[in-house]
Amino acid sequence: MTSPQEAVLTQLRKGVLEYCVLACLRARPAYGLELAARLTESHLLASEGTLYPLLSRLRRQGWVETTWQESTTGPPRRYYQLTDEGVAALTAFAATWYPFAEDVDVILEAAR
Repeated sequence: MTSPQEAVLTQLRKGVLEYCVLACLRARPAYGLELAARLTESHLLASEGTLYPLLSRLRRQGWVETTWQESTTGPPRRYYQLTDEGVAALTAFAATWYPFAEDVDVILEAAR
């Protein structure tokens, strides 16, 4: 049975994961396993199985594009990088997120 806290965390992850992926790609392109490791380390990704369908959706939306690059440690890797549309989506999210998070913080603090 899922605890109430786990249920809340699952819903929060669903709402922000795609924008966290875009934020990870803002600095430089990355391949899927690299993104999965970073997001898992940050406790934002519960399983790798959710990342690849998300990356495919972001590609279909035109927010990321992919290239294949040779790897010195195995098969070629698919690298993801932000498009201009992806940068615009991330910028819009950030502009919305910060005031929203502040409003939530105010409400939660008042309820203490």
